[in-house]
Amino acid sequence: MGRVLWHVTMSLDGFIAGPGGDMSWLAGHGGPNPVVDEVLARIGAVLIGHRTFFGPHSPATAQGRLYGGAWTGPQLVHTRDIPDDPNPDFIFVDDLLEAVASAKAAAGDGYVVVLGAATARSCLDAGLLDEVLVHVVPTLLGDGTRLFERPGGDGTRLEQVSVTHTAHLTNIWLRVPH
Repeated sequence: MGRVLWHVTMSLDGFIAGPGGDMSWLAGHGGPNPVVDEVLARIGAVLIGHRTFFGPHSPATAQGRLYGGAWTGPQLVHTRDIPDDPNPDFIFVDDLLEAVASAKAAAGDGYVVVLGAATARSCLDAGLLDEVLVHVVPTLLGDGTRLFERPGGDGTRLEQVSVTHTAHLTNIWLRVPH
């Protein structure tokens, strides 16, 4: 089965979304990135957290399409608030272990990409997260959703897989030791 990858873009000061979930800060930081091309080719399924799915840039909307529409495939949403009339393009699961297992089954040998800070943290805490890929953008947001936050919590040591650069950002690929 595939591996679980938290794939995220972060500002230099550690935020993955601006205040109120604003993602407009990402504009202008695109461009060719072989690391993203590699990940896109290897994604088998996506696991989306509650706040990411129900937020202002939901993948259920045209402007929130995953990877700008460059990827399509199984999309699971981990939420306790399963809609009465769910969008048929998404599979809603209220249990994290079941959500990850279902996403891994759907992904086959591909990656299960996790979208959402709280869901990624829950996967890490449950020992379900295998890798982290962070694209660091040279922007300071000052506020918003932090990449990782565990007040009073313990640290988690990650192993470096690679660090590469493009003209617009730095890619940091890490492994979670189990």
